Amino acid sequence: MILEGIVTSLSGEDSLNVAPMGPDVEPAAKLDRFILRPYRSSTTYANLKARGEGVFHVTDDVLILAQAAIGMPLEPFPATRPASRVDGAILADACRYYEFRVVEFDDLEDRTTILAETVASGRHRDFFGFNRAKHAVLEAAILATRVAWLPVRDLLLEFRKLEVLVVKTGGPDERAAFELLNRFLRQAAAHQGVDPDLRPLPK
Repeated sequence: MILEGIVTSLSGEDSLNVAPMGPDVEPAAKLDRFILRPYRSSTTYANLKARGEGVFHVTDDVLILAQAAIGMPLEPFPATRPASRVDGAILADACRYYEFRVVEFDDLEDRTTILAETVASGRHRDFFGFNRAKHAVLEAAILATRVAWLPVRDLLLEFRKLEVLVVKTGGPDERAAFELLNRFLRQAAAHQGVDPDLRPLPK
């Protein structure tokens, strides 16, 4: 099962990276171990390769998920505190966190397979949950990361469906998050020569 969340990791120069990532976990497990699959081109991969440790967070904050998914600077930058057992940082507003160390590293393919072992964990607050709008933003964020290899017209059509859910059931954060993602996708469409409004071509 894929559990969507946020991974924080440090570079060799102690620069903090915040990235959305869905580790592969056992549904009934306590996240003692999980598998991460970052691409070799990602900052998360480089950091874990260099330092071998980080922090995975479970959060219901879809705004930070959306910002991180499209590589947008996090403004304001989320509050953090030092991890207790690894060189890393914990997001102060996350629901739960899992400090981990890498125990196996397979990077023979472009998308790597990293087995991580939890060495410390904690809880800050209850998980609010995902209503339809939060689910829609999460799905939109995942789709936005696929813009380089999926047809942008198909993505625009999916965004239209998701937007209805955000408008009907979302609050200010969900609407702001979706607007960021929608703007990103429309810019990508225009760059590829596709009308973001999908208007028919003149005859």
